[in-house]
Amino acid sequence: MSQPDTTYTPSQPDVEEGIEYWSTQPASYDGVLGGFGSGLMPELSTVPSAIRPLKTPPAHTRRTRALDVGAGVGRVTSDVLLHLVSDVVLVEPVEGFVNEAWKRGASSAEGILVEDSSHARWKGIQDKTKSVTVLQGTLQALDPLHPLADPTTKLLGRLGYEPAEEDLESGFDVIWCQWCLGHLSNVDLVAFFKRCRQGLRDPDNSIIVVKENLCHNAADGGPETVFDPSDSSLTRSDLAWKKAFTRAGLTLVHEQVQRGFPVGLYEVRM
Repeated sequence: MSQPDTTYTPSQPDVEEGIEYWSTQPASYDGVLGGFGSGLMPELSTVPSAIRPLKTPPAHTRRTRALDVGAGVGRVTSDVLLHLVSDVVLVEPVEGFVNEAWKRGASSAEGILVEDSSHARWKGIQDKTKSVTVLQGTLQALDPLHPLADPTTKLLGRLGYEPAEEDLESGFDVIWCQWCLGHLSNVDLVAFFKRCRQGLRDPDNSIIVVKENLCHNAADGGPETVFDPSDSSLTRSDLAWKKAFTRAGLTLVHEQVQRGFPVGLYEVRM
């Protein structure tokens, strides 16, 4: 058994401190994006739009499924994943955020928009062609293959399409991790990735998407990790992420830098 990798991190995240920090932030796009919800520059982005893809998505013979972890108020679920897959499981530990996500989804099911939102209704929820299942729980406790196995994970409910048979434990075609993995220690991160790997429906065609801030590699060219005590999180360098992927037995199939962010922020890489 390999030893835990703690050699280059002075401090590790505390899950309760992280939740406590995010509980003080507004349950809005601005809140989950650190005040940059309306300050981005999409015209500089080189990433195709999920709403207006550059090519027609492939036809599927079965319903496709995505897991959105650390999902906040459901921004990625509503603006990206529901345009690409049939069913989404949304997981978020912060009570104010997950309740707001449920509120937005429920409003879409009723055919209305939540107050203060200029965004479109969640695709496919009102007509029940797509679904979102909302869970409150931490990534440390989450097993993608058995999302409700841990008693600390709470099911808020399901919106939209209802399957003939329960599908919560049927795995995922896409597991989406965006701006949340910094709240996992190095040991917890590798363990989480290993569980994600087991939760993929088809190892040859299913993917884990990681989109996170990057600090610079260490001065000696090795991996680096920077601890932020304000929200009890880690920012990892490119090599630190790739070291975690390797330790979890994952294969990197594509990487890309996200453009369109204001000057002075960390590089964001997918």
